[in-house]
Amino acid sequence: MGLAVLFGIFGFGLFCGMPVAFALGLAAVGGFFYEGLPLFIGFQRILSGVSVFSLLAIPFFIFAGELMMQGGIANRLVRLAASAVGSLRGGLGVVNVLSSMLFGGISGSAVADTSALGSILIPVMKDKGYDPDYAVNVTVTSSVAGVVIPPSHNMILYAVAAGGMSVSKLFIAGIVPGVLMCLCLAIVAYWVAVRRGYPAETFPGFKALGIATLVALPGLMTAVIIVGGVLSGVMTVTESGAFGAIWAILVTTFVYRELTWPAFKNAVLTSVRTTALVMMLVATASAFSYMLALYRVPELLGNFVTGISDNPIIILLLINLILLVLGMIMDMAALILICTPIFLPVAVSLGMDPIQFGVILMMNLGLGLCTPPVGACLFVGCVVGKVRIEQAVKTIMPFYLAILVALMLVTYVPAFSMTLPGLME
Repeated sequence: MGLAVLFGIFGFGLFCGMPVAFALGLAAVGGFFYEGLPLFIGFQRILSGVSVFSLLAIPFFIFAGELMMQGGIANRLVRLAASAVGSLRGGLGVVNVLSSMLFGGISGSAVADTSALGSILIPVMKDKGYDPDYAVNVTVTSSVAGVVIPPSHNMILYAVAAGGMSVSKLFIAGIVPGVLMCLCLAIVAYWVAVRRGYPAETFPGFKALGIATLVALPGLMTAVIIVGGVLSGVMTVTESGAFGAIWAILVTTFVYRELTWPAFKNAVLTSVRTTALVMMLVATASAFSYMLALYRVPELLGNFVTGISDNPIIILLLINLILLVLGMIMDMAALILICTPIFLPVAVSLGMDPIQFGVILMMNLGLGLCTPPVGACLFVGCVVGKVRIEQAVKTIMPFYLAILVALMLVTYVPAFSMTLPGLME
């Protein structure tokens, strides 16, 4: 009965349009009252949830991403991608995917990727004769790279929810799966472009490509500083995030000279709002997870999943299916904090490394950002592209399938996510 009260209050809050963080907190409080537990335990869980040093890296990553979006780094990365692959048939679609891979690997945010690159590329693609739904679909789905390719603040949330693990190994584990996913999306983008008869751009020449690379290099160095600092052991995740934010300020102010004072203030305000939302989710999800553990939900759900089949292939497929459905109806950060303690033990019992499961979780929930009814990236992309959601969803299925192909490969072939972390040992 207590479990029904917990999920009943949570579901009612979501149904009423309550923010996920508030719904989680209210459900946890309701569970404490129902069980007659002292409320100070709930406050202890809330405080312990956010009293983790690694979480300090999140505001730095978010701030660095906002600075790069406001300060012109995204423009340089788009020009680099256009110079490299724009000459392909329907090349702007492939340019979009490559730009997302480059920018996502710097900003670490799928929504920032959709907003920044969508504002640049979608109008250009429409002017060049590309259909609006195609431009939006490529932009939205390729933005998932931002949560897989390092640095990703969502991976830090997973590391915390999993009880603490090597963030550097998580980061490096996402490189190959992220590139694989972008490769699958680029193939689909090219295939759809050929079928629709989209034009090809003129190759600007290797000199122009070299210039575009040099111009984009200071921006690309942001990712090198953040990821390289962590992987080399020179800096902690938090320190690398701070240095990355400082570097982004220097590049956008003194090199590109596009970061104005109003843009800087906007980046600060947006980062503060986003960080507050994430931290509130972490805090309330910690109390909610305490109640889940009290009611033995991870054990019960694990028994349910393993009771359906003893075949690891079927069990992993079922876990992926559940995560995909949940990703369609809930916020990514909240799902990471709720689903990790539930499904990670099941995956580990099947012999899966927690690092590999973390990458699978990112890809699953990242796809949820692109799907209705609550896909944040889908909403942003449709607003930027001035396309109705129904129109975009009608033609987005090939791009969903591309991500699913990459997801299945990463799920059943551990080498995609575990080879590079294995080299660190």
